[in-house]
Amino acid sequence: MKAVVIEQPNELSVKQIGDPMPRAGEVVVKVDACGICGTDIHVLRGEFAPTQYPIVPGHEFCGEVVALGHDVANVRAGDFVAVDPSLFDGTCRQCRAGHFNLCENWNAIGVGAANGACAEFVAVPAANAFRLPAEMPRDWGALVEPLSCAVHGLDQVDLRVAEDYLIYGAGTMGLMLGQLIRHSGASRIDVVDTNAGRHELAKRLVADAVATSADELDRGSGWDVVIDATGAVPAIEDGLRRVARGGTFLMFGVANADATATFSPFHVYNDEIKIVGSMAILHSFERALSLLVKGVIDCKAMITQQFGLDDYPQAIDAFLAGKGLKTQVKPAS
Repeated sequence: MKAVVIEQPNELSVKQIGDPMPRAGEVVVKVDACGICGTDIHVLRGEFAPTQYPIVPGHEFCGEVVALGHDVANVRAGDFVAVDPSLFDGTCRQCRAGHFNLCENWNAIGVGAANGACAEFVAVPAANAFRLPAEMPRDWGALVEPLSCAVHGLDQVDLRVAEDYLIYGAGTMGLMLGQLIRHSGASRIDVVDTNAGRHELAKRLVADAVATSADELDRGSGWDVVIDATGAVPAIEDGLRRVARGGTFLMFGVANADATATFSPFHVYNDEIKIVGSMAILHSFERALSLLVKGVIDCKAMITQQFGLDDYPQAIDAFLAGKGLKTQVKPAS
């Protein structure tokens, strides 16, 4: 089969490799679509500790089950599925406590030691494959994985009806978070993004107001919940100042591992600000799938660029340039 292979950090090729064969408890999926996100950039650059090279990247994906190993009962050949890429040992202290996303040996398909979905076929644990409606457009299913991250992030916030929100970042994740929040009964959602080209869609999908800076928004008392979906230190520092008394700051965006931010400890103490993080997926994949099927997310608006396997380098360039929203690879293209 044809696949993207990262031979070592910053060195990739598109070439023929052996077809995957399902082991017991596994299925082989013919990939319809695979999204690109910031984690793929970390894998490409060698910035993610669990990654073992060479590796086929790609962890946001969907496709058709074409082969089954022994002891598979939850899916059948021909099923259209989305796949949770999470891999964990199930035995460490964090796993025993139910914190599988914090597994001491956490791994993921296309991220660690297991080949991912920037390929024609990929072998995955059958337990990680979830059926989608056959009539759903085949590229939409690849949005379940990023949406499940957003669902887990909002689990950390303890959503309450009629609260007001400020989101930094009108990219894929910021707009997914906003659509989930809107569906959950927010009183108000404001969005900050320095890229004015994203403002119109943000306003159409989620926002009561959009600005390039929170200073442009008339909200002296702050917001009940402030979410950073950028990972950019200036946004994080600014957002922490915008949380209303008794409010919550969600650190959702992925900052560089060595990044540091300055904030006022007195402000956190005096205003009883909660600062929470969100790492990957936890008990949220199937819920995200249900919300996607229900139509809570405007999938058509989210997917703005698609490339074939041979054009993977161009797909990476487009992602890094911040063009559009979700960039996908379509192996059959």
